[in-house]
Formats: sequence, structure tokens, C-alpha cells
Amino acid sequence: MNYLLDTSAWLAHFRQEAGGERVQALFNDPEAEILLASLSLTEFARRMRDLGASRQEIGKTLTEYWQLFSRVIPVDEAVALSAIEIASQTQRRLPLVDAIIAAAAESQDACLVHRDEHIRAIAQDLIRQRDLDSPED
Repeated sequence: MNYLLDTSAWLAHFRQEAGGERVQALFNDPEAEILLASLSLTEFARRMRDLGASRQEIGKTLTEYWQLFSRVIPVDEAVALSAIEIASQTQRRLPLVDAIIAAAAESQDACLVHRDEHIRAIAQDLIRQRDLDSPED
């Protein structure tokens, strides 16, 4: 099964927050292919910087995680156009980064793993989701 981690899920794992153990279980599952949208690299690094990490710490952490991800999904024209569709079909405001990350998951037929209230607003029939703040499936 393909899973694409939203930045919120990646941060939950990194910071050992609620839901982080569920992300670890995905990393441990030999059947799981763990994907990441390219925008999450920037979003994650920025959040680390906001938390006081140095450039060296950020680089080291990205390198360590890089080994855990099966692939990083680039934002291409198809993903960008899909993000427009997803945002237009979501009732509440959906930030651009969240729409693009959701579209990256859709492009890979992946389940989007998150802890993000904006992503919760996306209809389940548009994007398969695993909300780390919800009870386990």
C-alpha cells in the first residue's frame, strides 16, 4: 500500500507527538511504500528552523529521514491541476500547500496520512486519508 505523509504526520513522528507511533508503524511495515510530496521538504525544514534547529541539524535530520522515504513526489503540471480540482471541491478554505500535498497523494493512489484540520475538510471520496488524530482504523 502507498502512503504519502503530510508534513503534519512527519512532524508528529519527528517530535514524538500523538500519532507519531502510527507513522513509525508505517515505516516498519515492509509492505508500505512511504512517499513524500516535495513541498513537505521545505515545510518541514522551515518548521524545524522555527523550533530553533540550526542549518546543520536540519540537514542531518533531512538526510536521516531521506532513507525512510521510498520516493519524493515532485509537483508537476498534473499535480498542480489536480490541486485546483481538490481545492475547488473542498467546502472550507484549503491552503495551497495542503491542496498540492493532497494532489501528490492522489497522483500516486496513496493514502494521505496527516494531523491537519484543513485536510480533514477534504471529502474522503476525493482523497483516501488516515487522520492520526482519529482512532485507529
